[in-house]
Amino acid sequence: MVLIVNRHEMIDRIGKEYLTANIEAGEYSYVQEAGSKEKLEKAVGHAVKHFKLDIRFENNSVAVLIETKQSFTKADEKQLAEYVEEERALHKGIKIIAILANTNNDKIKVWRYFVDDSHLLKEETVLDTMEHYVKLFDTARQNDKERVMKNTYDLNELLHKKDIDEKLRSQFVGTTLLYIKDMVKKTGATRIDDALKDKLDDVWKMMSAEEIRAGIKNTLDNLLDNSENKTKKIELLQKNVLNDQKVKKLKIKDWIEILDTILMDIYRYIDADSSEGQDILNLFFIAFNKYTGKADKNQAFTPDHITEFMCRITDVDRTKVVLDGTCGSGSFLVQAMVKEIADCRRDKTEKEAEELIRQVKEKHIFGIEVEEKAYGLSTTNMLIHGDGNSNIKFGSIFDSKKFIMEADPDIILMNPPYNAKPIGIPAAYKTTWTAKAKDGKEDPTKGFVFVHFISDVIKELNDLKEKAGKPTKQVKLAVLLPVAAAIGTSDIIEKEKIAMLENNTLEAVFTLPNEIFYPGASACACCMLFTLGKPHSEEKETFFGYCEDDGFKKKKNLGRVEQFNVDSESLWKKIEKEWLYLFRNHKAEPGKSATVVVNGESEWLCEAYMKTDYNTLKEEDFQRTLNDYLAYLVKEGNIYES
Repeated sequence: MVLIVNRHEMIDRIGKEYLTANIEAGEYSYVQEAGSKEKLEKAVGHAVKHFKLDIRFENNSVAVLIETKQSFTKADEKQLAEYVEEERALHKGIKIIAILANTNNDKIKVWRYFVDDSHLLKEETVLDTMEHYVKLFDTARQNDKERVMKNTYDLNELLHKKDIDEKLRSQFVGTTLLYIKDMVKKTGATRIDDALKDKLDDVWKMMSAEEIRAGIKNTLDNLLDNSENKTKKIELLQKNVLNDQKVKKLKIKDWIEILDTILMDIYRYIDADSSEGQDILNLFFIAFNKYTGKADKNQAFTPDHITEFMCRITDVDRTKVVLDGTCGSGSFLVQAMVKEIADCRRDKTEKEAEELIRQVKEKHIFGIEVEEKAYGLSTTNMLIHGDGNSNIKFGSIFDSKKFIMEADPDIILMNPPYNAKPIGIPAAYKTTWTAKAKDGKEDPTKGFVFVHFISDVIKELNDLKEKAGKPTKQVKLAVLLPVAAAIGTSDIIEKEKIAMLENNTLEAVFTLPNEIFYPGASACACCMLFTLGKPHSEEKETFFGYCEDDGFKKKKNLGRVEQFNVDSESLWKKIEKEWLYLFRNHKAEPGKSATVVVNGESEWLCEAYMKTDYNTLKEEDFQRTLNDYLAYLVKEGNIYES
């Protein structure tokens, strides 16, 4: 990182052409600007103590004010606030960026409009160009999470009214949004408002429904240039969305209603260039996966907050290559990309960040998906988030060894299918299976075989590197598996667990809340964290977390919904902080966590090892446990409801 330590470097960075010429003793004087101190004080409305600013820049309606200190303090913020007040008094209507900058290091603080906590721009950590600061006032740049989430439900109801199949809605909305973004870009508009809506409506009214579908196809075609399997992606998106009979029945008035709704109720409230906007975009997209999950109880789309948590425990950042071998809708890949892009912006100028972001999108995100509709969904998801050349392969993970090796991942995030058909699993992984298991309808390893396979690929890759004299990698793998895989009551699962520990270390296992995939699959899941390429030591203490409560509650039509306290603080954020603290500090806490030496024959769940803090138990806890147990017995057919 370049240290900005003196006046000349600051001027060069922001732009000499914007430097204001009013100089008094090497500084910008508001007294000189006003004509006298008396005139300045009259304009401000009170006596002034500070009136000589170190550096001032101006570009039309935007002024950048910089006050330098060897090491600024809270008191210096008051001084800068006084300069802002004087600026406003003398330059009516001016938009202000106010900056405190140290000269003995690269630390800065940046405010927009006013110098107070509510106007502090926390993401601004390095001095940038005047062009960058002008963009910060773009009226089109806004995020409104609450409005988007409310409007998402209304949009789903509209699509229901238009008879768009639930299973198609995610891809339909995704491809339509991409078309809208393209149309807005072509108009050159800087903000989304009624005038833009009317302008686009005039265009769409002149088109037929067939021409709208052709426009969407053309947008996808352009976005997917140089993409992995471009032809296949276009083919599937046409087959599963544009050529669907119900979509083809839409009249032009239906299309305009849908397009207007997405434009004005969704896209208007998302700034996709910001980290917050990317998060909102992801929440918007996965909302439709919830509706899909309602229709298909075998679908297990990973909740967004769990994908984020798994990115945190694997330390995703801008330097890491991330792979998902069973990527489904692409939620892991999107979350990883959002995390890496945010990290690209940390301590970087806009120009520096743009180059890092390009590298992340082109070289750091890889996925594999075998199911057609899910493959199309993940492609659309990545495109929505700005990745036009996504490295997502269509096919089985078991046929993708070369692809995985070429990706050479640092981190693997997975939620493999728990009920895959044995016929699709390589024979080498079924040698110890019984004939009944081989001929069965579901994977007897409950998804463990996918983990075993990818760990073998990483081992083979490391062996090849070692032979070639190249450095090997210890790859982080976070995977969601059903609780049955952790308990390992069957011989097949136990052998998988034993095999995994021969070349890999079990770092942690987190028991997740029941019904984590609601309203989709009903499986109880846990998150396992491995270090691949590092054999499990006999003395290794594995961390086990009991994460039964994530602060989410089931809500009709919306799935599991995030809850907030009376101060509007997310319950999940507080809970996640505690989970991460216990994990990173390897702490055993009664009722929450344990650290235990285990092997492949052991049970890999916190419930088997953690101590109970009986002082915290209440009568309702006892009743809830009884209810859960009775429900389990009913589900397994051991007792019957009467």
